[in-house]
Amino acid sequence: MNRKPITASGAPAAVGPYSHAVQSGGHLFLSGQVPLDPATGELVGGGVGAQTRRCLENLQAVCAAAGAELSDAVRCGIYVTDMGSFAEVNEAYATFFPSGPPARSTIGVAALPLGAQVEIDAIVAVG
Repeated sequence: MNRKPITASGAPAAVGPYSHAVQSGGHLFLSGQVPLDPATGELVGGGVGAQTRRCLENLQAVCAAAGAELSDAVRCGIYVTDMGSFAEVNEAYATFFPSGPPARSTIGVAALPLGAQVEIDAIVAVG
């Protein structure tokens, strides 16, 4: 099996025993990103919209480390602690996928790592 773990220097360090992503079979499977500033390791402020943007920027950094583009995502999973934030999450998310967005799920959860309001993972087509 062709399996290549990816570590991205431009993304926040993993907060557990996992790779930023694993490339296999023409796809890049990206671990969930919470809205940590890669420079400080701190959760970004500014509400769920700003946190959504940071999650997606972190995912872009992981894609870049693998020579891929987030715009080639085929699926994203979004986890939010408040489904009332759905519209604000969508607004920020749409700026990263202005046309032909990937398939997606949005799931309400009780809590996320480090007190984040949102976490996003992705599967990206590569090659």
